[in-house]
Amino acid sequence: MPKNKLSTPTWILEGYDSPAEYEKAKGIKKQKSKNEKTFRLRICPKCGSDEVGVVLTGEEGKGAKEWECRKCKWQGKDIVERELTEDEFMKYLDEKDTENKKFSVSKTSRGNQEVSDEEVA
Repeated sequence: MPKNKLSTPTWILEGYDSPAEYEKAKGIKKQKSKNEKTFRLRICPKCGSDEVGVVLTGEEGKGAKEWECRKCKWQGKDIVERELTEDEFMKYLDEKDTENKKFSVSKTSRGNQEVSDEEVA
């Protein structure tokens, strides 16, 4: 019984350097793998802050559909949701962390410079 021969992938035959480059050029969107973790980010539509929470009102057991921004006190149902991959979410957290830090440089009694960081409220 003859063995099946391996065939060269089309992305190589068409001269692309990687499968991702080939898919991007052809407009092919990959399906998310089940192993890829996604994070949901909820954003206030009024001020753009991510400090939003659910407003618990009504009877127990019913779904809470109201949202409230802790920054600008907006309340409503039309919250903005973004789905981020793990890498995008980590990058977002790093950027958010650097925005909340305030660095100051001061000289010590010996003439050396000292850097301190304080959280901005």
